[in-house]
Amino acid sequence: MSISSINYSSSLLGLSVQNINNRLSNLSTQLSTGVKSTDYAGMGTNEGFAVAARSQLANIASFSDTMTGVTTIINAANAALQSLSTTVGQVKSEAAATPQNLTSSGQTIGQQNALAQLSAIVGVMNTQVGSRYIFSGSAINTPAMASADDILNGTPTQAGLKQVIAERQQADGANALGRLVISPSGTMPIQISEDGSPFGLKLAAVSSSSPNPNTTVSGPSGSPPSISINMTANPNPGDQISLTFKLPDGTSESIQLTASSLSPPPANGFSIDSTSSANTFANLNAALNSSIGKLANTSLFAASAVVAGDEFFNTTTAIGNAAQNQAGAPITGLTALSGTAPDSLTTGFAAGDTITVNGQTLKFVSGAASGNNEISTSDNVQTLLSKIQTLEGTTTPSTVNGGVVTLNGNDASKLLVTSSNQAAFAALGFSGGTATATPLRIVPPLSSATRLTSGAANTVAWYTGNSEPGSARSAATVRIDSAQSVQFGSQADEEAIRRAVQNIAVYAAVSTPPGGPNAGAIAPLSLRIGANLTPQTGQQTISDIQTEFATAQTTMKDAQARQSQAKTALQNLISDTEGISQNEVAAKILSLQTSLQASYQTTAMLSQLSLVKFLPTA
Repeated sequence: MSISSINYSSSLLGLSVQNINNRLSNLSTQLSTGVKSTDYAGMGTNEGFAVAARSQLANIASFSDTMTGVTTIINAANAALQSLSTTVGQVKSEAAATPQNLTSSGQTIGQQNALAQLSAIVGVMNTQVGSRYIFSGSAINTPAMASADDILNGTPTQAGLKQVIAERQQADGANALGRLVISPSGTMPIQISEDGSPFGLKLAAVSSSSPNPNTTVSGPSGSPPSISINMTANPNPGDQISLTFKLPDGTSESIQLTASSLSPPPANGFSIDSTSSANTFANLNAALNSSIGKLANTSLFAASAVVAGDEFFNTTTAIGNAAQNQAGAPITGLTALSGTAPDSLTTGFAAGDTITVNGQTLKFVSGAASGNNEISTSDNVQTLLSKIQTLEGTTTPSTVNGGVVTLNGNDASKLLVTSSNQAAFAALGFSGGTATATPLRIVPPLSSATRLTSGAANTVAWYTGNSEPGSARSAATVRIDSAQSVQFGSQADEEAIRRAVQNIAVYAAVSTPPGGPNAGAIAPLSLRIGANLTPQTGQQTISDIQTEFATAQTTMKDAQARQSQAKTALQNLISDTEGISQNEVAAKILSLQTSLQASYQTTAMLSQLSLVKFLPTA
C-alpha cells in the first residue's frame, strides 16, 4: 500500500487559493475601473455591439460640434440682418420726411445720415465668425463688401457710384430736355421727338382737353417716336395739353400746359396772344421747353441716379462685344445661328452644341426643336435670346442692338451663361465661351451715347465675395446627421440685401447745390428711395432670409433631439455590455475574501501535518 504525498494535496489547495486570489484581484480592478475588463477579451460576446456603439457616439459628438458652430454663424448672421432691417427702416423714414430741405453740403440731413449708415452696413456685411466672412458665399476668407469710400468715390483706376451716376445723368440729358428734340418756336405743328437712343425721356402719350377742332394732337408714332401738337388758330382759355413721359427707372411723369389769357401766365400755363397766333404758338413752345426742362432737371435727374445705382449694384446683365455677320454687317435678331448665308454668324452652332443658363442646358438639334431646352441650328439670334430668357425666368427680354447682344437676368438670381462651342459663342460677342453679369457703363461720348457696355474692368466691384447661380444658402452645406444636411450660406449680393445697400448708397451719393437747377430733384429721389426700400410682391425680403435660417436652426434642433435619444440608448448599451454593478462586485469580493480566509486557514493546518504524527508509537 502506497501513501500519497501530502504535498500533492497541498499543491491542489495552493492552486485553489491562487485562483481565488486572481478572481479577487480582477474584482478589485472592476470595482476601481467600473468596467468588466481592461481588454476586449474579457468583455464578453456582446463587446462587438459596444465597439459599434462607441463609433456612433463619436459621430454624434462630431455632428454636435458641427451644429454648434453652424448655430453660432446663423446667430451672427441674424443679428447682422436685424441691424440691416433697422437701418432700412430709418432711411425709409427719413426719405419720407417733408420737406426735403438741402443743407449747405447739397444734401438733406437724411442723405447725410445715409452716408454714415452705409459705412455701418459695410461693417455689418463684413462680419466674421472666427476667420469666416459669413456674407461672402463660399469665399469665406474674403470680405463681402468693398469699403464705403471705394463704393462711392472709386479708386484711382476704377469708377465709384458717384461717377457712374454722373455719367448716366449726362447720357440721359438730365440737365437739358432729356434728349428730346422740340421743333423751333413759332411754327406749327410742334414736333417733340426722341433721339433714337435708349437714354433720356421717352414719349408715352399726348392728349388735349380742348373741344376746339383747331387743336389736334397725335402720337407717339414713327421711328424714333414723336408726337405732334397742331393748332390752326388760338386755343380758348383753359384749354389744356397733357403729355406723359416714361423715365429710365420705369416710372412715368406727366405735364399739363393750360392756355391762359393772362400775361405772364400762371404756373404751368402759356399765354394766348389775341393779336398773333404765331406768338401763341411760340408761347406754347417756350412753355414746353420750360416744363420738359424742369422735368429733366428734377424727376429725370432722380430717375437717372436710381438707374445708375441699378447698373452699378444689380449685376444681372451681360453685354457682349459688337458682332458682325458673314457679310460684315452688325448681327440682328434675324441673323441665322448657322449656315453660309450672308446674314449668319461667322462661326455657327452645330447639332450637339449646348448653351448653359444658370445650370440649365439648352441643346442645339438639327431638326425641329422640342420644348424650351432645345433649339434648332436653323433658328436665328432672336429665337436664341427668347430661349435664354425663358430658362432664366425673367420678364426683361434679352436684346440685340447694333450688333451687341444684351442678356438680361432675373433680379432674384445670378446670371451665368456658357457654351460648349466657344467659337460660335464668340461670334455672338462673348469671348471665352462665357457671358457673366457685370456693372454697366455708358459708352462715350456721354451726351450722345447710344449704348451701354461692360464695366467689369473699370468699375469698383462693390460685392467682393463669391457669387454662384442658385440659392445663396447652398454656398455653405454641412452634414448634421448620417443622412441629413443643412444649408446656411449667405451673400451680401442677395436681392434683399443688395436692394437695401443699393438704395441707401444712391441716396448718400447724390448731391446738388441749394438753389441750383437740380435742387428740386431731391424730393422725387427721396420718394423713389422710399418706394424701392419697400419690398414688392414676389421680391425677396430680409425676413425671408431670416426665415430660411430659422428653418435650418429648427432642423438642427430636431436632429439634436434625435441624437440625444440615440446617445442615451448607445451609452446604456455600452454600460450594459462593459459596465458592472458595484454592489454585486462588492458582494463577490466579500464572498471571495471569506473563501480565501478559510483556504488560508486550511492551508496553515495542513502545513503543520507530518508523517510522524500518523506513525504508531512504540
